[in-house]
Amino acid sequence: MGETQARDLSALAHLRARPVGIWTTALDSVDPQQANACAAEFEALGYSSLWFGEAYGREAFTNAALLLGATERMVIGTGIANIYGRDAVTGNAAGRTLQAAHPGRLVVGWGVSHAPIVERLRGHTYAKPLGAMRAYLEALDAAAYFAASSADPPPRVLAALGPRMLQLAATHADGAHPYLVTPEHTARARQILGPEPFLCVEQAVVVDCDRAEFLRRAHWHLEIYTGLDNYRRSWETQGFGAEDFVRGGSERLKDALVAWGDASEVAERVRGHLDAGANHVVVQALGPTPFELPMDQWRALAGVVTAL
Repeated sequence: MGETQARDLSALAHLRARPVGIWTTALDSVDPQQANACAAEFEALGYSSLWFGEAYGREAFTNAALLLGATERMVIGTGIANIYGRDAVTGNAAGRTLQAAHPGRLVVGWGVSHAPIVERLRGHTYAKPLGAMRAYLEALDAAAYFAASSADPPPRVLAALGPRMLQLAATHADGAHPYLVTPEHTARARQILGPEPFLCVEQAVVVDCDRAEFLRRAHWHLEIYTGLDNYRRSWETQGFGAEDFVRGGSERLKDALVAWGDASEVAERVRGHLDAGANHVVVQALGPTPFELPMDQWRALAGVVTAL
């Protein structure tokens, strides 16, 4: 991995051995105490990891600290922490502080986010993604840290979609964390990364609803993403075009990006990513609204997907 820091990769070994976890931002819709109770239930259900985003809700590292404290074995992943949200010295210190408190249970996912979030929400200038990410990773490796902690920082993965960011994930990080991708993209990502780097893929799902309800939930899920250039470019490489990028996505895009059906049918999509080269798949269940926790769906899936 060139000049990058050595890292404690035990969390990744755990996730390779137990390849299904959860991805959600819905925990932001409840208070921290209830979010912690949900995390403890996810662990009891057999999910090996819990990942969450960072945009308009809780800050990534304080949120990770809450969830690590609420669980005993589950790996917590930032999916992703925005590089514009903190300088590299703070980012390095945050990860190493949590790694020292909860050894082998944190994976830090870093990403460049999107221009509207970076510029309108955070007030920064959105730089060219590849150069900005490379510079940030190099600054992480050079960052000073003078506190008692584990010798090595936690593993890091990149929110990588395109070939060049995936290549950077292979050379300057421990792997990649793609979002809103098909199993075909997963296969291409594995080819670019090579055999060793860790590949954790997000998969949105709607369990045990009729077709009309599936389409409604998939629509609100994709609504914001269809307006973001980074995802449009990614989907173009996955075989989609302008006709699929209508607000909320075409029906074809919904079917490709959101798995639908009973637990066994959803598990087949998860299996598709694993067969294509993913080491770990994080399942994002979609509830009736973005502000309702779909615990019933994660419970229904648990016995099937955690056995994969």
